[in-house]
Amino acid sequence: MRLIFLAMMAALMVGHAAAKDVLSGASLYADVARYASFGLHRFGSSGDRATADWIAGELSGAGFAIKFQPVVLGRQYVVERASAEASGTAAEATPFWWPPEDKASFHLSAPLAREGDVAGKILWVDLPFDRGAYLGPAHRAAISEAAARGPAAILLTIGNPADDRFAYNVTQEDAPWPVPVMVVGAKSRAPFDRALASGAPVTFDVKGHYDRNVSGRNVVAETGIGRGPTIVVSTPMTGWYSCVCERGPGIANFLALARIAAAEKWPAHFVFIATAGHEIGHGGMELFLKDGAPAPKDTLAWIHFGSSNACYAFANGARTARPEEERYLVLSKSAVALTDEAFVAVAAKRLVTEKQAVGELRDVHAAGYANFLGMAGRHQTFHTPADDLGATGPEILEPVARAFVDAVRKIVERGDAAFR
Repeated sequence: MRLIFLAMMAALMVGHAAAKDVLSGASLYADVARYASFGLHRFGSSGDRATADWIAGELSGAGFAIKFQPVVLGRQYVVERASAEASGTAAEATPFWWPPEDKASFHLSAPLAREGDVAGKILWVDLPFDRGAYLGPAHRAAISEAAARGPAAILLTIGNPADDRFAYNVTQEDAPWPVPVMVVGAKSRAPFDRALASGAPVTFDVKGHYDRNVSGRNVVAETGIGRGPTIVVSTPMTGWYSCVCERGPGIANFLALARIAAAEKWPAHFVFIATAGHEIGHGGMELFLKDGAPAPKDTLAWIHFGSSNACYAFANGARTARPEEERYLVLSKSAVALTDEAFVAVAAKRLVTEKQAVGELRDVHAAGYANFLGMAGRHQTFHTPADDLGATGPEILEPVARAFVDAVRKIVERGDAAFR
């Protein structure tokens, strides 16, 4: 009787698993919400560690063999508190990476200036909205030229649709700024305008510190060794703030694809890799490509879930029900026909890369992987603290997940023919 009972329970559990549609919008949104619950996702943070543990647990539960790949980056700056006060009003502020090492913590009160002699003052600088995610030569030149004028510090506003504190991805090789640079959102500019007009001082209060040889982890999950062609699937885990719609939909897609591939026992060798350190140099992806990734000659396809896969568009300052138009299917020329077939229901611009890809796919492409397909974009609250669960929803998550599953299923079924 006990054996019969156990058999019945096992059948019920299998039935329950089969009944749960992991590609439903509700299931995908639940994963995004779980990711959001960990809070700040900056590399080396408690949210980073919790995310890696959660993803590893989900993939292990789906039947994958799991290992953590240690990722050690030379430095990370940790903010404990940061504010900028003007005209009796305090605004949240974020130090601009990388702060001067001798000013990791500092307190400063000085007049605000834009023109003239700014020596010993706080110089206000604006960077225009450029739709970029990475600190580039023009940004570096603007800050360096401002610092060369001798201010005690720089107040920085960076254009973005949310008018919030924006952050650019940096590298481990970038030099610290000569003076502290503090970012405030344009929505908080009124008291600073008043201080500029009146000559009243602006006060910066920052407590922070540098950590050295900072540890994080990639999550590497594998199944089906020797069962068929090798397919690598990747997604970043970390970012500047909560990154809910920047990272969350991609992670939900990543987990859904893993669950489907394992449950349906697709005849392929899958390597799923969730990378750490995205915002401060792509450290996790760089490490995996050097140590752990299947060789390009042994890899049929690389699938990548990048930023902002399924975020709502805004119009006239209000959220709409449609997905953000500024998202791209980033693909090798060999994947064009497959993508056109599988992504009919997904509105996204095509970016066929022959020389250089974007995001972490640029590292994959540069490493010599011939067949790749991913999605990346930006959205209203991209790279700001305002990026939250309201930026996405079940109805826009589901079509993206189903399209990726359809594409990978076709790759498994067709093999090399999928890319001809």
